[in-house]
Amino acid sequence: MSENIFKQVQDASRKLGMLSENKINQILLALAAKTTESIAAILEANQKDLDRMPANDPKYDRLKLTEQRIRNIAGDIENVSRLPSPLGIRLERKELENGLLLEKITVPLGVIGIIYEARPNVTFDVFALCLKSGNACILKGGRDAEHSNKQIVSLIKDTLTEQHENPDIVTLLPSDRSATEELLHAVGFVDVIIPRGSQQLIDYVRDNSKVPVIETGAGIVHAYFDSTGDIQKGTAIVFNSKTRRVSVCNALDCLIVHESRLADLPALTTPLADKNVQLYADEKAFSALDKTYPASLLSKAQETHFGTEFLDYKMSIKTVSNIAEALDHIFRYGSKHSEVIIADDENTITHFLTTVDAAAVYANASTAFTDGAQFGLGAEIGISTQKLHARGPMALREMTSYKWLIKGNGTIRIP
Repeated sequence: MSENIFKQVQDASRKLGMLSENKINQILLALAAKTTESIAAILEANQKDLDRMPANDPKYDRLKLTEQRIRNIAGDIENVSRLPSPLGIRLERKELENGLLLEKITVPLGVIGIIYEARPNVTFDVFALCLKSGNACILKGGRDAEHSNKQIVSLIKDTLTEQHENPDIVTLLPSDRSATEELLHAVGFVDVIIPRGSQQLIDYVRDNSKVPVIETGAGIVHAYFDSTGDIQKGTAIVFNSKTRRVSVCNALDCLIVHESRLADLPALTTPLADKNVQLYADEKAFSALDKTYPASLLSKAQETHFGTEFLDYKMSIKTVSNIAEALDHIFRYGSKHSEVIIADDENTITHFLTTVDAAAVYANASTAFTDGAQFGLGAEIGISTQKLHARGPMALREMTSYKWLIKGNGTIRIP
């Protein structure tokens, strides 16, 4: 079933290289306009998905679209149209002694498969970024967003048809598990697969795919409040990192506190109570918070609370006696996404920034900034937590590879 679909997308992708940058931008602007015009239809489809999910499910906020969110999406598509093209950039140029002229230039990855869960906005994001970077895309959304994704892809295909371009450059696979398996085994048709979602999804894709995978999404995020940390900075950073939007991958999951600052823990966490954040504290932290943090929101931590991406109003707390213990905890439980230290001592900050193995490492700033737009990259397809090809926000440049162009003049290689 899917092999014919994969072949159609691959064939369509080969002609993408003939589209001018102006034409690509024209398509994106047309899509942005059509998206705004279609708000009612998108919301109607989205409501069908929302009706099947309990409102208290952590994924509900990710699934939900509103008129303002759709308008913001249309604005993001317009922003992508204004970004410089990532294609044809000369990365290197040199002339060899034998007269060969070598140039290394950026090119599309080709066909990108995206497997994602209950985030219909990803459907828009992926298409816009793939088109701008000259890539075709095969989308495999989750069942939770089935109606939303179908409506959005239909909208995109209509736009492409109206712009006299091949609608096969984007394809939505069925939401069933068998389609995922076929995509993971589409060797020769799909160049790379990018999973976006829970750690469980990412692990499954990595362990079962025969197509190269770029891991993105899962964020088990820590904030270390050092013995030299400023309480006002720390309180603001912890609150913003945890509560700005709990359902995203850069949200804080674990607060690590130097034992010399346990007396400041009530002040650090007081604002969290206003958002009903459930705390899972180790023995020392629990004792420091007992009688000060609401009892209904305070529990003793279990081993499972460390290394958990909550995606909810929940956070664990770990007490350490030095920075080495903090680093060990992050190494053991982190997902190499985003980590932050709150400290005033420059040597301690430098040690943390140098030692922590993560895509984004902060000093005295909220982890909520791990985002392509916030980094000034315009947009992103996800946050890569691996080290090959791309790391951190995967923006347009990271959605390209490169090739060498070699020019000679009858040049031959002498043995």
